Formats: sequence, structure tokens, C-alpha cells
Amino acid sequence: MRAFIDAHQHLWDPERFSFSWMDGLPSLNVLHGMGEYRDAMQGFAYAGSVYVDTDVDEKDLSGEIAWVFQLAEEPANRILGIVASARLEQGDCFAHLEPHWGSPLLKGVRRVLHTQENSLFLDGQFLENMAALEAPGLSFDICARADQLPLVIDLVRRFPGIQFILDHCGNPVVKQGALEPWLTQMKMLGELDNLVCKLSGLVAHVDAGDWSARTLRPYAGAVIEAFGWERVLWGSDWPVCTLTCSLKRWMDVALELTSDASDEQLDALFGGNARRIYRLEQP
Repeated sequence: MRAFIDAHQHLWDPERFSFSWMDGLPSLNVLHGMGEYRDAMQGFAYAGSVYVDTDVDEKDLSGEIAWVFQLAEEPANRILGIVASARLEQGDCFAHLEPHWGSPLLKGVRRVLHTQENSLFLDGQFLENMAALEAPGLSFDICARADQLPLVIDLVRRFPGIQFILDHCGNPVVKQGALEPWLTQMKMLGELDNLVCKLSGLVAHVDAGDWSARTLRPYAGAVIEAFGWERVLWGSDWPVCTLTCSLKRWMDVALELTSDASDEQLDALFGGNARRIYRLEQP
């Protein structure tokens, strides 16, 4: 496998910006910047990463995304693409992105959906702003709960001209060992040509200290079977992954889960697919 690309990482500085969702998560609610990320990547053949929205509080949307673009200007940080936050249910949801609209680093947007009511999927303003992503060629990352997957299916079908990326394997309920109806719904999602899936986030759904590759194998295998090797992207979900394990352990487990794959399949999963789907510059 060649040097890999992390298709899903986060950066944040709670001393500068507010993240209400981190209340009660003290291990996360501290600085996780590029220095900390580079430390976590020590020893890896690492080509670069895609920064993904952190659901920063609304008052800090402009400041936080400006900070990320500033970090991305440093070649040593190897930020190859940015998926920015956008509250699509708001009429001015792209206002904070106007200074960065023409940047080749802006690849797509995300609106965290797993914390929202299901009615958001059918909100008129949300759908109108979603449609606006097609003309500039921006993708949309979907972070939804497993029980919201039927709504995800309808959303992706509604906009065939938009590239959708499903985060975190659709957030299956791993702790309970539940496969259905998630498994059936993932097969349906895999039939949608304008959707790909990230092999990410699974370790956030396990009991810390009481899991192994065997725990995750049914879910990882189902994702690859549903989408195929050309439509799955590996992502660390750092630093959220550190709630249950180090980035190194997650990478080791991901390699164990794909130990039967060919070199070509591994290159696609750990880099090639991210380059194509997010239209990344060759690192």
C-alpha cells in the first residue's frame, strides 16, 4: 500500500472557538490541532488528509473556517481538502464561506444530521440549499443515525447530480451487535450511484477496552460488499476515535479487517478513492 490519505479528520481549538456538543467530553474538549495530529500520525506513511466539519457553534462559523483555511496554506500540514460546515436549513447558510468560495481546497460541506430532528430532511430551505451544491460541484457529507438511513436513501435519490459521502458506515449500533435493519438499508444505499461510504467512526460505537477487529468485521465487511472497493474511503475520525482507542490502533484494526484485500484494493480504500471523490491534488 502506498502512502495513505485520511479521508476524515478534525481539528479544533476550544480556547478560540465554542463546541457545545463537547460538554461532558473533557478528553475531547481540549486543543486538537495539527501538531497533535502529526504526533498521532508518527510512523505512518501519510500523504495527507481531508478536514471535515466539527459542528462548531454558530457564532464561530466564520472564525473557525478561516482558521482551517489558514492551516491548510501551510504545505507541511498536508490538508488536501476541506469539507466545511453549512447549516442548510438557514437562508444564509453559505455566508461564512464566501471568502473561500473560489478556493480549490473547498471540496464540500456537511450538516451534522444525527443531532437533528428527522423533519430537517424534508425542510424546504434545507432542500433548496442542498440543490445549490450541484452547480459549483460541491459534495455533501452525510452524518446521520442508523435509524435515519431511510431518510438518507430518499435524500440521495432526490439529488442525483450531487456527490454524497456517507460518514461512519451509517453509524450502526455496534454495542448491541445489531445488524438489521442497518444491513438491508446499507445494501439499498450501495445501489445509489451518487453515494460513497466512509469506513470510519466504527470505533466510536464500541465499549472501550472490550472490542477487537472481530467486533467490527461484520460491519466493515457489509460496507465493502454493499459499495465495492472503489466506493469506500478510510477515515480516522481523529480525534473522536481517541474516545476508545488511539489512531494507531484504529489503523492497525482497519488493516486487519482488510488483510485479504489486494494491493489495488488497499490503494483505493486508503487513498485512491479519496483523491477521486474529493478531487484532491496529487500529494
